[in-house]
Amino acid sequence: MKTCISTYSFAPLIDNKKLTYFEVLDKIKELGAEGAEFVLDDTAPDGTNPRDFALRLAEAARQKGLDVPIYTTSANFLCPDVEKEIRRVEKHIDIASEAGIPLLRHDIAWNFYEGYEGVPTFEAILPGVAAAIREVADYAAKKGVTTCSENHGRLVQDSDRLLRVFTEVNRPGYRYLCDIGNFGGVDECCSTAVSKLLPLVCHVHAKDSFVRPGMWPDPGEGWFLSRGGNYRRPTIFGHGSQPTFQCLKILHDSGYRGFVSLEYEGIEETLMALRISMKNLNRYLEQIEG
Repeated sequence: MKTCISTYSFAPLIDNKKLTYFEVLDKIKELGAEGAEFVLDDTAPDGTNPRDFALRLAEAARQKGLDVPIYTTSANFLCPDVEKEIRRVEKHIDIASEAGIPLLRHDIAWNFYEGYEGVPTFEAILPGVAAAIREVADYAAKKGVTTCSENHGRLVQDSDRLLRVFTEVNRPGYRYLCDIGNFGGVDECCSTAVSKLLPLVCHVHAKDSFVRPGMWPDPGEGWFLSRGGNYRRPTIFGHGSQPTFQCLKILHDSGYRGFVSLEYEGIEETLMALRISMKNLNRYLEQIEG
């Protein structure tokens, strides 16, 4: 498996103007990763055209010897104007295609919006959401891009719900981005959940978090509630409570040999956390592959 770092991992430094996206590429190279995962949205960070920014960033990455295996952007297909959202995501597919990035990750849905009049259940929204994803996947296929979604967003985060989505969409060009830590957000055992989706995996996020029972008092700043009311705090990869090594081994044993993107979102100092996380990730992969 090959290592990658998501630009999202540098969000505190980018947001505080301490690093630009182009300087982030230098840090990714210094940390020894083989690729950079781009996390981009509708506006370019430097105020330029999003297309031009992505093309310049992809070229800069490749000049540094970094692969760009995936372009990540947001989406929400449970919204009042689904057609508008489909067209918006298709613009990002155009950018990924032009930049020579083979994979695009989009979200699925977040929650029931204000004014939603249907039955507020996953099964009720599945046909409409799947139809939107299918249309986007078909568009992407014509552009030479594979689309994918991860276990993200609470409403469509459980492994069984994801399996229902992939079955309903029914497109070989729509795959699964496996975040090995995100299942904790819906109180599901990460290793068991990962094992259910192995045939669909096209990319992996390496993430870790601490977990505390909801029966304990609130631990305070940096902690978030899972759907079932337990406390979670993102942390350095390899320091938390998630079965990170076990998940990576399951993926390797299934035959997965693609990229593993470090995605850090903890409260520890960013560059220190990324350095330790990359060291742990590389050590895990060496032990698994050795």
